[in-house]
Amino acid sequence: MTAFLQALRALLAQLAEHEASEAHWRQLLEAMVGDFPADASTLMVADGEALCPVAMLGLSDEVRGRRFALQEHPRLAAIANHPGVCRFAEHSSLPDPFDGLLDDDLSDVHDCLGVALRDEQRLIGVLTLDALEPGSLDVLDDEQLLSIARLLGTCLRLAERLRATRTRLNEALARPPSAEIDRRWKSAAMQRLDEAIEMVAPTDMSVLLHGETGVGKELVVQGLHRRSRRHEGPLVQVNCATLSEGLIESELFGHRRGAFSGATEHRRGHFVMADGGTLMLDEIGELPLALQPKLLRALQEGDIQPLGAESPRKVDVRVIAVTNRDLAAEVAAGRFRADLYHRLSVFPLRVPPLRERLEDMPLLAGHFLETNRIRLGLGNLRLEDEAQNALLAWHWPGNVRELEHTLARAALRALGEASSGAAGDARRSTLLISPAHLDLPHRSSSSGASVDEDRPQATPGEEATLREATAAFQRRLIQQRLAEHEHNWAATARALGMDPGNLHRLAGRLGLKSS
Repeated sequence: MTAFLQALRALLAQLAEHEASEAHWRQLLEAMVGDFPADASTLMVADGEALCPVAMLGLSDEVRGRRFALQEHPRLAAIANHPGVCRFAEHSSLPDPFDGLLDDDLSDVHDCLGVALRDEQRLIGVLTLDALEPGSLDVLDDEQLLSIARLLGTCLRLAERLRATRTRLNEALARPPSAEIDRRWKSAAMQRLDEAIEMVAPTDMSVLLHGETGVGKELVVQGLHRRSRRHEGPLVQVNCATLSEGLIESELFGHRRGAFSGATEHRRGHFVMADGGTLMLDEIGELPLALQPKLLRALQEGDIQPLGAESPRKVDVRVIAVTNRDLAAEVAAGRFRADLYHRLSVFPLRVPPLRERLEDMPLLAGHFLETNRIRLGLGNLRLEDEAQNALLAWHWPGNVRELEHTLARAALRALGEASSGAAGDARRSTLLISPAHLDLPHRSSSSGASVDEDRPQATPGEEATLREATAAFQRRLIQQRLAEHEHNWAATARALGMDPGNLHRLAGRLGLKSS
């Protein structure tokens, strides 16, 4: 009871000021059901017609990145529609969403129950308990489970109402709703980026967004627009590299009929289309020098002059420029105007490459695994431990986009292999992705992509196996995080985006003392 009260007090204190973190929800879940004879438990919140985990016990971290659509998961749908404790028979024909995800042997769940959490008749979440052994959950009292469900439902309702209150206050202050901010990132780099986005989004400052190819800059632009005072206005995206030099001025600023050969009708242009909203100028470094003064005028004065027009017109546009180039170097080389560069970079933001935010790998991998599970119609899809280690060991020159494509190809290879060797339907079982399916190079290429100095390297005259290199990297990363958190294992697990139990087991395998 003391642990529960402490966890509840911490959660309520967090809710009073901010969005509750996954760690707070997990502590509450552990205090309430951690002693139950379950191999896994989840607290999930309803998001439209899907359920999203906010706390888990006994499941791998990548499950946090999955959305469980009710139409895709009939067992969760049955729980959502049940008025009390929904228990499933050992041989229920309804597949469990966590089959193959609870242990290393890909075992199916043989004992499962769930309770819907409601605000009157509206579904706000579910509590699930799963066990590998049949009958494990029979000892649990339904009334106790319903009492726990009512307490968790109260907490979810409180979180929802506090969020709604903050949203109304933000709208009254013409600020974006903070409820839309994704606070699930584990890496410090992404948390800093999110804080910077939250700070600059409500302003009208021009933002220069830079980062390597594939890091997700377009998603950041969407987040900036969504959190801005212009979120009800248009978000217009234009790629400067795809526009021909002869037509780029017309594309950006518009033209009048007859302004040039082929101009048979008026064209508004992207600035006018974005009036009252946000204009994303992707690959801004490709903008021709001759056109840069006109863009500078539009930014400084809010004026544009369509081709063939006799006078300029005012537009109210917030510009977000995006590039994977070093624009400061482009300025020094004379390929980009210094005054335009300084005007665009009033508030520069850098999206970190994936190799600098490996703590977010489970979340990203879980999201892509669930996407591919649905696309391929699979019962479940997960990574072997060695495959997850291989993801952490690779330096990802193509960043998140490369990870997305790697997992899509790996899922297809795993399905093809399983289908050719299985007597039954491979799609109905849990599909396991191995390092071979990922087909990642064992060593960093010499194509110019940099490798972190922390990344394990073979000693001279020695070829490290992937397993050895991965273990060395994991050992070094855990030791580094332990030192940063004063050997607090719970804090280290949170920093690494891991379940504490999983971290202790991994540390034991790596020969690190975890007691």
